[in-house]
Amino acid sequence: MDQTIVSVHGEARREVPPEQAQFSVSVNATDKDKTAVVTRLTRRAAEVDQLLDRFGTAVERRETTGIQVHPEFKRRSEKAVAYSGSVTTTVTVTDFDPLGELLAQLATGDLTSVSGPWWQLRPGSRAGADVRREAVADALDRAREYAAAVGSEVDRIIEIADADTGGHRPMMRAVAFDMAEASGDAAPAFDLHPQEQGVEARVLLRVTITEPTVLAPISASSSPS
Repeated sequence: MDQTIVSVHGEARREVPPEQAQFSVSVNATDKDKTAVVTRLTRRAAEVDQLLDRFGTAVERRETTGIQVHPEFKRRSEKAVAYSGSVTTTVTVTDFDPLGELLAQLATGDLTSVSGPWWQLRPGSRAGADVRREAVADALDRAREYAAAVGSEVDRIIEIADADTGGHRPMMRAVAFDMAEASGDAAPAFDLHPQEQGVEARVLLRVTITEPTVLAPISASSSPS
């Protein structure tokens, strides 16, 4: 006799601390002379690099993600009246202790814009491993409940698979920051509050159960689905 197969979903969710913070810093320049714009941009971008160097291993990665230099025109004129440009660097940080100070120092630079931080888990983080185990345990509990409802027991597992919303899904979130009060000669620093990340798992579990000994009651008004 063919064995009865039961299919169930299991779900779990946790809030876990972020493992990385990303932010972007852009330096800008405007001048009537294009060469002057490029010179200022390269100097200010080098100043950003020097500042990042001072924070050592707290900075895991820096990437140039945008360079722009473009002319500006007066209305109905084909002759450029000025040139503007920007250089944007995306920075990844793993040590959050000096992050507020780093952002504050960057923000004080001439014609410098700072955006972020965006909190996240590392790509391929194992933070979701416990959640996936919890999702499987949840699915097994459900399968046992279904089996018990007909006087059966779970016999063996024949399939475990990620469901459509399964896996670990770190969420990148930005957070506003305030400048902490500076006292004496203390360097200014933003007061940051890392935001926990939601980790979810949803699994599909298929099991076989022993021969049912109880038939589930069917309502006279029910119809086949």
